[in-house]
Amino acid sequence: MGGVSDSETIEHLEEILETIADAVGVDAEVVVEEADGGLSAEFVGDDLGLLIGHHGQTIDAISHLAYRIAFRGVDERKPLTVDAAGYRERRAKHLEAVADQAAEAAVREGRPVALEPMGAQERKVVHEYLKTRFDVETYSEGQEPNRRLVVAPLRG
Repeated sequence: MGGVSDSETIEHLEEILETIADAVGVDAEVVVEEADGGLSAEFVGDDLGLLIGHHGQTIDAISHLAYRIAFRGVDERKPLTVDAAGYRERRAKHLEAVADQAAEAAVREGRPVALEPMGAQERKVVHEYLKTRFDVETYSEGQEPNRRLVVAPLRG
């Protein structure tokens, strides 16, 4: 199955995500497109909360499952992002605001500040966002599902 085309993968991905939406009883259209060297899939519709879940846990699980199924047996895998109603962008903005607060507190108080436990994808958003700052460093500690990102002041 190594010779699967992008259009076949996109069709397969649309089918997988439509099946998931139907299975949870959510009326949603699925739009899949190529973006930034990977694939981007979006559930479009009203009342998509069931697909998002608490802090995106459900959409993260859907994304993981869709990736594993869509690229099963495929030699060349591409990054895949699955979203619902623009949740990921809204969540990223929230995480950036939390990161800013944590960085300011870490610098002001001269001590590490641990954020709430979050998944790897959200930790990466915060880490990437804060790496442009030169007064703090970030690292993760703990075990899943309680792994959290820590923002620590750099001693100059």
